Amino acid sequence: MDKFFLKKNEAVMVIVDIQERLAAVMSERQKVVENCLHLIGLCKLLDIPIILNEQYPRGLGPTVPELKEALDKLVPHEKVTFSCCGMGTFAEKLSESGRKKVLLVGMETHVCVLQTCLDLLRNDYVVHAVSDAICSRTHDNFRTAMEYMKTAGAVVTCTETVLFQLLEKAGTEEFKIISKSIK
Repeated sequence: MDKFFLKKNEAVMVIVDIQERLAAVMSERQKVVENCLHLIGLCKLLDIPIILNEQYPRGLGPTVPELKEALDKLVPHEKVTFSCCGMGTFAEKLSESGRKKVLLVGMETHVCVLQTCLDLLRNDYVVHAVSDAICSRTHDNFRTAMEYMKTAGAVVTCTETVLFQLLEKAGTEEFKIISKSIK
């Protein structure tokens, strides 16, 4: 039951391949980027680590400008494996965070996001797949991969659920900032 609960000192955000050339062919691009920006904003307010990943940036381009700007000077982990876990720098960074609950967002659901999710689960991480901050080129691929992740043991959630779980209560300065940004 504990896997369903998020606490700020247990969470880490993992961004998978939200890159220019890939995002250009996603019908849900804007929604995914906006929801990622909400999550990034909360992570910054609550000191939750963020790990940024890019799949073959020479071919797919860099992270989209909106996210790059929000992430300041965060250096992406470059990879050619579909799973982020296939590249040593990512696994090291994740382990160094000391966090076991992963907020998973990115593109494409049925390839890199799914394979990363499965590897994280196999390595005893609790994955919260943020469904409205993840997309694929086709809805069928998205839907199938989300069901696959859920069946494998991931918690399927959404941006606002994550935001309010991590905030825990109303009336704080962080609550006021986040509630204003999502209106």
